[in-house]
Amino acid sequence: MMIDIPALVVGLDLVGVFVFGLSGGALAVRHRLDVFGVLVLALAASLAGGMIRDVLLGATPPAALRDGRYLLAALAAGGVVFVGHRLLDRLGKPVMVLDALGLGLFAVTGCEKALAFGLEPVAAILLGVLTAIGGGALRDLLVAEIPRVLREEIYAVAALLGAVIVVVGERLGFPDGAVAIVGVAAAFVLRVLSVACGWSAPRAPWS
Repeated sequence: MMIDIPALVVGLDLVGVFVFGLSGGALAVRHRLDVFGVLVLALAASLAGGMIRDVLLGATPPAALRDGRYLLAALAAGGVVFVGHRLLDRLGKPVMVLDALGLGLFAVTGCEKALAFGLEPVAAILLGVLTAIGGGALRDLLVAEIPRVLREEIYAVAALLGAVIVVVGERLGFPDGAVAIVGVAAAFVLRVLSVACGWSAPRAPWS
């Protein structure tokens, strides 16, 4: 099934790959992994979510395997972190900040691509969330951490917000570029604020 995917989605997808690759590499450095470990975590974080999305959409082989730019972006991110991780450390919480940005980018592109393939709004939103959380979950599991999506901090909810904005913007006929920017920004801000303010999703009573 060949679908004409807008250049905007591909561009944001590549930016998301690079950003999530940085987050994976930064986590690898924090765990004192070698260069191979840094590259593996960069690849896992940046490509897993998009590959799951493409397989579920029937867009096979996935874009990460058809378009060499995806692999290059992921490897470049790993290389950048390996060489310049001290600069990233100046962000304070580099993994969280980069992860929040990647979360917004992938939530938007995942939802946009699902809509392009004709999925209904609810299904497109869910696929956007899955795209956003998939790579981060695999990245965390590879270093034996509980994935962020399962922790107390708001994570999937931020991705959900970004995907919902895409659907609403598309229904209202707003420009794709503006909708994408707002969706990414909203997911990013909610995620960062949730960490800064200690917000969390509800837990079971007396747990």
